[in-house]
Amino acid sequence: MNFLSKFMKSVKVKKKQSFFIFIFIAAILVVGYAVLEDKIYENTAAAILFIIAAGQVLVLQFFFKNQLKNDVVKTNLKHRIKELREEVEVADNLASEKSVYLANMSYEVRTPLSTVLGMMNMLKQTDLTADQRAQVEIAEYSSQHLLQLVNMITDNSEVENEGVSLNLTTMDLRSDLTKLFKVFEYQAWEKGLEFEYTFLPKDNDKFLLIGDSARIQQILINLINNAIKFTHFGKVSVIVDQSVGIQGEQIIAFYIKDTGIGIRPHVAKQILGHNKQSVNEPTLKDYRGRGIGLAISNKLVKMMGGQLKLESKENEGSTFYFSLQLKKTLNLKLEEETSQPILLEKLNVLVAEDNRTNQKVIKFLLERHGADCTFAKNGLEAVELYKILDFDMVFMDIYMPDMDGYQATKSIKETEKYDARRTPIIAVSASAFEEDINNAKLAGIDDFLAKPIEDEKLRYLLLKYSKKSA
Repeated sequence: MNFLSKFMKSVKVKKKQSFFIFIFIAAILVVGYAVLEDKIYENTAAAILFIIAAGQVLVLQFFFKNQLKNDVVKTNLKHRIKELREEVEVADNLASEKSVYLANMSYEVRTPLSTVLGMMNMLKQTDLTADQRAQVEIAEYSSQHLLQLVNMITDNSEVENEGVSLNLTTMDLRSDLTKLFKVFEYQAWEKGLEFEYTFLPKDNDKFLLIGDSARIQQILINLINNAIKFTHFGKVSVIVDQSVGIQGEQIIAFYIKDTGIGIRPHVAKQILGHNKQSVNEPTLKDYRGRGIGLAISNKLVKMMGGQLKLESKENEGSTFYFSLQLKKTLNLKLEEETSQPILLEKLNVLVAEDNRTNQKVIKFLLERHGADCTFAKNGLEAVELYKILDFDMVFMDIYMPDMDGYQATKSIKETEKYDARRTPIIAVSASAFEEDINNAKLAGIDDFLAKPIEDEKLRYLLLKYSKKSA
């Protein structure tokens, strides 16, 4: 479009030049004709021709001046383009040197660390006292933490430079992550923090899964590392919810919660909305990383078909969570337990939830208890659906686009249908801070259900608010 605009402008200038030249030639011919017909004197004709010549000079000077100016601009643009190309080449070389440096650094650190870990493993096989075994275990996990940091730096650099792809293999997620969480357990302990991790359900996994275990661990390393870094007292907890299976697939929900300094909403939006640029926030400048690890985690989650979300309160803590839908392998470990519905009749439930994966989770849990689900992807849609359909209960996600759960609840309660039916409304959120619960009460919400959704809590709420329960 820019080229076309310049071309049209050039055509207009040439038309103007042609027009003036035509006028001058026509004027000269008219004067010559007048002299031949003795209609004007020669002195007068000479004066007129002089004026015409002067006009031609001025007009040509104007056009040539503009043409010279355009030529200078073109020359300057060419020089600037050349400079930019050189700068890009320098930047590419620096990026290449950075990658080589990181690769060399990684190799130099990994080699002695592997030796240290190997020697400690051999030492564990000898006869040690209880105190000595504990000391070796602490040294081993500290070494694994250092190795983990090296892996995080190199892996993040690889993702940042767009050189990453998923490597899908069969994995025992519980076993892999337990080893990872043990390392963070010692890291938190050194900082005086509580650290707990929970797998749901608590019995053994029924299936192996197909996914990229290394990338999942990379995401968790970034998120848990930041949770511990930004938490000065209190607790960091990780929940891995594998309770929802749909046919040949398993939905895995990850929740990383801390009682740290929290993140301001506009900063969180900036972090989760970019991949490479650093976040310009004074609070984060006090720490290394400045949001790059979070942006990379966000990118990896998207690559695996999920969405990284954040709910945070300043000086109270943060909750990062995401869900992945992974395929099960055919080697079934145990027969899946069947759950009998707790409702005698079908319960029509409206679920306001913007995340599709979370929709599948709550659909699975509700249908297992004998409920029929209708989904709304935001608060506006939830209000409209409530007006035209009949529901026995509403599960309202608090944080949604266009209209949040609080506003949607207020709009529903202003309808004539609500006055007649008094439909129970349950807030659903991964953010279960006291402020959220109080805000839910102020909005007129009947109860609060925290993510990850506990099946027993859901069962309790269904029985409590259903008129059709057993």
